[in-house]
Amino acid sequence: MKPAFFIKEAFRSISRNAIPSFAAMASVLVTVLVLGVFIPVVQATTGAANEVRGRVLVDVYLKKDATKQDVSRVQALLGRTDHVGKVQYVSKAQAYAQEKKRNPEAYELLGTNPLPDTFRVTPDKPDNVGALRDALTTTTAAGGRMPIDGAIDQVKNRKDETTKILTATRVVKLAMGGLAVLLIIASILLISNTIRLSLFSRRREVEVMKLVGATDSFIRWPFVIEGIVLGALGGIVAVLLLGIGKVAFLDPLASDFALIAAPQTIGFALLAIVLLVASVGVSAIGSSLSLRKFLRV
Repeated sequence: MKPAFFIKEAFRSISRNAIPSFAAMASVLVTVLVLGVFIPVVQATTGAANEVRGRVLVDVYLKKDATKQDVSRVQALLGRTDHVGKVQYVSKAQAYAQEKKRNPEAYELLGTNPLPDTFRVTPDKPDNVGALRDALTTTTAAGGRMPIDGAIDQVKNRKDETTKILTATRVVKLAMGGLAVLLIIASILLISNTIRLSLFSRRREVEVMKLVGATDSFIRWPFVIEGIVLGALGGIVAVLLLGIGKVAFLDPLASDFALIAAPQTIGFALLAIVLLVASVGVSAIGSSLSLRKFLRV
């Protein structure tokens, strides 16, 4: 049988069952709209969480009498230490200049520079901050911890700040991931059930076709094509509405809100392609799965 026949039958079925077809298309439209908003939000939120997690640091303070040789040795030591991602050296002069700029009056009264040379170490993964601190210290007989190099005065990981950052960002990422999974499952069920209702209104037609000897493929293809057409229509309308919303509302606000203009979010052209492919694919799968019950005559 020629493909043109199945396409013709699909459009004929859509015209004869306008209300169920419109319901299926509306379901796809709403689902794609929600996904089109939700995907960039999840990406922006996750990107912001990752950026905050990137601020987790281990501060390695050197002793006040540390020499240039001590600085070089400690820097080499950090380069060999596990879980070290990035190392930034801040000399006592640089630290003094930074703090004096923030509070000039207080630092004018000091007269001398009380700040030590410091290495700000970023772990390879935020969750490894504790392991990195332990790698740079050793347990004493009294149960405390002391640096593994004599030129190091203290190793601190800003425990309270680190714990808050890791906990908050972990909750955000898990919540966004869970909502994304629930939304995808709900979308598939919604589209599948809507198409199933459309098929239920034509169950007698399917039964008659089976009784006169029509094969499952012959019966299935018009419905699958119908689902593809409805999914494509719903997806196209949703993408157009998202495009209008982007131009009318988001673009004017992008310069004022960093989260909207976040580079981690997906580009609109790629998002449109993903949404169209998803709407067509889910509709086709939903149509095919929904037909199984009605093909058992």
